[in-house]
Amino acid sequence: MTETMRAAVLAAPATMELQQVPLPEPGRGQVRVKLEGCGVCASNVEPFEGQPWSQFPGEPGGMGHEGWGAVDALGPDVTEVAIGDRVAMLSGKSYAEFDVASVDALVKLPAALAGQPFPGEPLGCAFNIFRRTDVQAGQTVAIVGIGFLGAVLTRLATEAGARVIAISRRQSSLDLARHYGAAETIVMDDHWRILEDVKRLTDGTGCERVIECVGKQWPLDLAGELVREGGRLVIAGYHQDGPRQVNMQMWNWKGIDIASAHERDPAVNLRGLREAVEAVASGRLDPTPLYTHRYALDRLDEALFATRDKPDGFVKALVTFGEPA
Repeated sequence: MTETMRAAVLAAPATMELQQVPLPEPGRGQVRVKLEGCGVCASNVEPFEGQPWSQFPGEPGGMGHEGWGAVDALGPDVTEVAIGDRVAMLSGKSYAEFDVASVDALVKLPAALAGQPFPGEPLGCAFNIFRRTDVQAGQTVAIVGIGFLGAVLTRLATEAGARVIAISRRQSSLDLARHYGAAETIVMDDHWRILEDVKRLTDGTGCERVIECVGKQWPLDLAGELVREGGRLVIAGYHQDGPRQVNMQMWNWKGIDIASAHERDPAVNLRGLREAVEAVASGRLDPTPLYTHRYALDRLDEALFATRDKPDGFVKALVTFGEPA
């Protein structure tokens, strides 16, 4: 077997290079995975474009954390999986032909998912966020921002018996929300009109649950205003490009719960991944319409620009490596 592999390297701001690098070897309790593909996360955009603290070049395969593929080598003491098993894993260098993951940070993919792409990390993230929402049957849930995450949360909230109001900029996103069960859709273009529309749809009370999925200041402001007194605001957007201001006077007056729903506990992340595998394998959730754009590894920069610019109909990009196992 070759001792090297191809890996994408962030060589400079907005510049990805495909390099030949040493093949990683699994250590104790680890496996090496021959990747079939890796999802492209919106959180990659700022590091890709360069931040004040960025250093170049980046690590081979770096930023890629949504990989899936087939186990091709076992480290010492690994008995939980076998060579050839398809897995989704929680790892961080999957913009490459191979990545290494701890055996307790992956989930085997059942036969029902054979041949299907499975970017497990963002799917698991959606399940973990949904658990933090505490959505109950009969509630009205506003979801601000319908991309990959917002669409999955629309499906989960609808399945739980909630009435979902989907709020997003693009008509294609609102159509997607309808596909996943949204009862109402509102174009996200005018702050005050949106507030009036939601008041009308909720008899003036607002929503028991509001999930913000954009990661920008205005959607966060909007989400805070949509929550009814005693409701819950769930922050699912990735707010990592600078500080935010919040209307604490309003939040305090309304007595709302705030859930910043990003999980950092590896056990919780693995739990979400397992739940996602079960849901997709059983047919409860079909994420296929969300995988709208596919790119070869040497076109990763194009995938990242598309993730930033969101061309018409874009939801999520996948970087793929030939035919699935």
